[in-house]
Amino acid sequence: MKLRLVTLAGDGIGPEVTRQAMRVLHAVAAVTGLKVDVTEHPVGAAAIRSTGVPLPENTLTACLAADAVFLGAVGDPAFDQNPLPLRPEAGLLQLRTALGGFANLRPAVAFEPVLDVSPLRADRVRGADVLVVRELLGGLYFGEPRGRDADGQGAFNTLRYSVAEVERLAHIAFQQARLRRRLVTSVDKANVLEVSRLWRETVTRVGLEYPDVTLKHMYVDSFAMRLATAPTEFDVVVTDNLFGDILSDEAAVISGSLGLLPSATIGGKVALYEPVHGSAPDIAGKDIANPIGAIGCIALLLRHTKHMPREADAIDAATREVLAQGMRPADLARPGDPVTSTSDIGHAIERAVTDALERHWSYHGV
Repeated sequence: MKLRLVTLAGDGIGPEVTRQAMRVLHAVAAVTGLKVDVTEHPVGAAAIRSTGVPLPENTLTACLAADAVFLGAVGDPAFDQNPLPLRPEAGLLQLRTALGGFANLRPAVAFEPVLDVSPLRADRVRGADVLVVRELLGGLYFGEPRGRDADGQGAFNTLRYSVAEVERLAHIAFQQARLRRRLVTSVDKANVLEVSRLWRETVTRVGLEYPDVTLKHMYVDSFAMRLATAPTEFDVVVTDNLFGDILSDEAAVISGSLGLLPSATIGGKVALYEPVHGSAPDIAGKDIANPIGAIGCIALLLRHTKHMPREADAIDAATREVLAQGMRPADLARPGDPVTSTSDIGHAIERAVTDALERHWSYHGV
């Protein structure tokens, strides 16, 4: 087996969390025999500084030729006043479009050892495990026409979806549910929006192809309230670009920190894996960033790109084991608690994954 991976460490804490993610990936490779070919390329502010653009042609070419792409983070306040095409974030948007991934998978899990960091009561989040499946290439963010009125006194955007766009996303949601608890909740605003009515009709029709999966529909406002008060009711949540952007960040309260959350963008030419957190320039270089979201991306990569669920499960279990040992990065530390460094968290998860996989391979004689 071989994996051709492009890493885009990016800006701020991106290089720090990328190093720890690669550490865990190489640990898996060392035990399983997976051959990993990793090449690094610039993106975001780092690319603007070196090439003048946030997504250089060489970077994009390498990404399109890879099996998967791992991105650390993009963003730098030094470029906030640049026109949009020359901001670091533009490189990520261009990359997503070029790779063609239309389904963004964002898991939010309540980690038992750190339930206290969630703003929600422990008894409400305990056992919660939600997967948000967000449409990524359509909807309000990409609809045309868009712009400002000629007199500058108004602005407009267009919300549009086709049946085909909704169908392909719904299939992924139902397929993921079959691997989990077999429940899909589709979130829309069908009581107000024609687009949401089309969304609901289409998801319902696709659901008929998955009789073993239960489908529920909810309005976005009602769902947002219920996600915060009873998150254990949900399994797979499928929704559009705008709602998914907002709701997946709300789902972070289940875990307690964006630093714990990975994501995968699939369905296109090449899958893209990135932690949900931003570049956090205020803590860059201090070795206190939380690498767990980035390491979780490696589990998603092994699960979706290399179809290695046992190894993905080993990473998830190792993360829980390390947190249970009391190791906490800065964003999870309680007042007075010692802070575990980025590199120490990465090294501990690397050891735990190696031990677990070696035991498995030794037991099975491989």
